[in-house]
Amino acid sequence: MPTTVPLTYEKREEKTIYFTSLLTHMKILVATEKPFAKKAVEGIRQIVEEAGHELLLLEKYTEKAELLAAVADVDALIIRSDKVTAEVIEAARNLKIVVRAGAGYDNVDLEAASARKIVVMNTPGQNSNAVAELALAMMIYMARNRFTPGTGSEIQGKTLAIHAYGNVGRLVGKKGKAMGMKVIAYDPFITDAALFENDGVEQVSSVEELYAKADFLSLHIPATPATKGSIGYEKLMSMPKGATLVNTARKEVIDEEGIKQAMQEREDLKYITDIAPANAAEMEELFGKRFFATPKKQGAETAEANINAGLAAALQIVDFFATGNTRFQVNKW
Repeated sequence: MPTTVPLTYEKREEKTIYFTSLLTHMKILVATEKPFAKKAVEGIRQIVEEAGHELLLLEKYTEKAELLAAVADVDALIIRSDKVTAEVIEAARNLKIVVRAGAGYDNVDLEAASARKIVVMNTPGQNSNAVAELALAMMIYMARNRFTPGTGSEIQGKTLAIHAYGNVGRLVGKKGKAMGMKVIAYDPFITDAALFENDGVEQVSSVEELYAKADFLSLHIPATPATKGSIGYEKLMSMPKGATLVNTARKEVIDEEGIKQAMQEREDLKYITDIAPANAAEMEELFGKRFFATPKKQGAETAEANINAGLAAALQIVDFFATGNTRFQVNKW
């Protein structure tokens, strides 16, 4: 059991930061339906145990009851795409921190975690290169008619539009420029125009302008109440002739019926996604080689990304327990 010691704290920028440096031998659980690579687990174990903590593993579980039992007395939780629901949080009576090994964190109930003052973090940037490489590969795949017989096209000289210019978006832009593409981007949360200028990327003034100029639209927005279902009929219909929408972001941001309607009305549009829509079979039947969905999400499925994200998660937890560092915290209370 973890040592019970009162937490000390201080005020920093009017936010209470809890320091847990006096808490030793914390229980850290890695709960993964789809496990990390063996090398990643070995690295996580080394980081955790060298810091004086205990590592527990729950891998390839098939029932929620297994997860509920495993979290009962742990202090920290590392997950991949596993769902940390309000029920899981309620069962984890000692839980202090959850780290999602990856960028997205919509599989964690932030409201329930915040109610318990449980810190939730992600590991931004660790999977970025893997996702960016996949996005470019998807563009080439669709430009070459899914590698079926017939004349395709090249991506050189085409306009690559990036919707959300974060870690992944910037890498996609860099790789697109290296392949001779013209790169434009839109991100309402980035106010520093110099960031785009230094990257040699044109910053457009609106999302409407972005789609209207896109030969290839690479989608990197998160799933939020404002973005869910926001990419659909109107945006696709505004794209140039022969345009391709590339989704390596989230399924929830897509209006699937709207996409289908646009592609029915315009036989030149293409859509490729790393997150299969609910109507994937119908889309394949209707649109043939103009549509493709990966059988299972591939964005972070590289050995390098798997290891990087797992090690980053372990390091963040150890640092949190040692110093109270909440740099990558994604929830608030």
